[in-house]
Amino acid sequence: MTMRFTAYVSGKVQEVGYRARVVDIANALGLKGMIENLKDGRVKIIAEGEDEKKIKWFEDAIDIKNALIYVSSIEKSYSPASGEFNSFGKLVAEGETDTRLDTAAGYLKELISAVNKMNENLGGKMDQMLSKQDELLDEVRSMNDNLSGKMDQMLGKQDQMLSKQDQMLSKQDQMLRKQDNLIIEVKYVNRKMDRALETGIVELKRDMAEVKSALKAKGII
Repeated sequence: MTMRFTAYVSGKVQEVGYRARVVDIANALGLKGMIENLKDGRVKIIAEGEDEKKIKWFEDAIDIKNALIYVSSIEKSYSPASGEFNSFGKLVAEGETDTRLDTAAGYLKELISAVNKMNENLGGKMDQMLSKQDELLDEVRSMNDNLSGKMDQMLGKQDQMLSKQDQMLSKQDQMLRKQDNLIIEVKYVNRKMDRALETGIVELKRDMAEVKSALKAKGII
């Protein structure tokens, strides 16, 4: 049994290529009928076919929502087919740009789709770049941490060396002080020896003078 499907479609459906899409869908399903723009902004669709399943598929397919077209509601009705249509096409009112506008709308939709894909691809690449940047920053931080750790170790060893150097300098100072004390003591001993030697020589000379006197007195010399 041949069935007629009538629909009044509301939403953003005029001058956006909606009719051309519906014509393509109807022809793909082998339906006959027409589609036209109404003055109140809606679109009227009549589709006839012998296969009820194809009519149902068509009913679902005309509920289009994309970057340009947005169907907000569809008023539907069914009745027996009239058989008045030989194909499915558009009814064009006086002053409409018809095919050229639909074609331009189709191209615009393809352009918007391409731009969206480009944005998605760029977004994905930006995410990859940001991820790699984060990885690089992590590596740099890790390198800085390692360098900081090594610098801390080197500074620690340097502090130990300076501490040992200070200890050595302290011991050297102690040795120099002992050396100075020893020199002072040696000088003091030398002075005492010099004084003792001088005193001994004086006494020896005196004793020799006395011996000479005694010998002369006795006529020995």
